[in-house]
This record gives sequence, structure tokens and C-alpha cells, in this order.
Amino acid sequence: MSIIFSAEVNLQNQLAQHLQRLRKQQKLSRQALERISTVPAPTIKKFETTGQISLRQFLLLWECLDNVDRLAMLLSQRHNSQPQPTTIEQVLADEF
Repeated sequence: MSIIFSAEVNLQNQLAQHLQRLRKQQKLSRQALERISTVPAPTIKKFETTGQISLRQFLLLWECLDNVDRLAMLLSQRHNSQPQPTTIEQVLADEF
């Protein structure tokens, strides 16, 4: 399966918006998030506006703002009858 570039950009932007929303809900400035995540504030700003970031920095931000176990669950095989998510919206809304 190949990823269409426009879908990839959309996914990146959705992930950036999700983490930005969590940052604001937690009342963290970019500078405050920089201190706890070690990701530079300009990189956080670039991520929030363009969706561009390294995987390592993305994981550092996610770990500070959301439950990293939710990401790990996507990689593990599930052996129950619970349906798998089919959209990023379901993953972000924890609907699975």
C-alpha cells in the first residue's frame, strides 16, 4: 500500500493539531513544553504550523502531552474481537 502525499500531509497536520490542542488544554506555552520535552520551542511551532517534525521529537512531545501507550497499542496485534480503527480521528478520539 502506498501513501498518497496529500493524505500523508493531512495525517501529519491532524497529529500536529491534536498535540497543539492538548498543549493548550494543559495551559502549556511552547517554551514550557520545550522545558519538559527537550524539543526546542521553534521546532514545536514549526510542527504545529506545518506538521513537519522528526519521529524522535514527535514521540517526545506525545509522551509529554498524551498517553504514549495509545501509540504503542497501534503496533501490537490485538487478539480480541474489538474492531480496529479505520481513521486517525478514531485513534485520536480513542474510539477503539
